[in-house]
Amino acid sequence: MADQGPKGLSRILKATGYSFQGLKAAYIHEAAFRQEVWLAVILLPLGFWLGQSGVEKGLLVSVIFLVLLMELMNSAIEAVVDRIGSEHHDLAGRAKDIGSAAVFISLLAVLTIWGIILIPRFLSTI
Repeated sequence: MADQGPKGLSRILKATGYSFQGLKAAYIHEAAFRQEVWLAVILLPLGFWLGQSGVEKGLLVSVIFLVLLMELMNSAIEAVVDRIGSEHHDLAGRAKDIGSAAVFISLLAVLTIWGIILIPRFLSTI
C-alpha cells in the first residue's frame, strides 16, 4: 500500500506551513496584495470600532477578508497562466481578466457594505 502522506495533526501543521508560504509569496511578489494588506491593517480595527452590533462588525470585517481572498485567487490564476506561457492567448487573457473582475467585485462589496452601514450614521450627525 502506497504512503498517503501525513495524517492528523501533522497534516494540519504541514498545510498551515504551506498557507504561510503562500501568504509570504503573495506579499513579496504582488504589489496589489501588499497594498490591500496595509489597507486591511487600517480597516479591520476600524470595522470593529465602527460596527455597532455583532452583525455590523462581522460584515465590515469579513468583506475586507473577501478582498484579500480574491486578490490571492487572482494572483494564483495569474501565476499559473504566466507559468504556462508568455505568448498571448485569448483564454489566458480571459482568465486573468476574470480574476481581476473578482477582485473588483469584492472591492465594490466593501464600498457597498461600508456605505450602507456608515453613510446613514454619518448623515444623522449633520
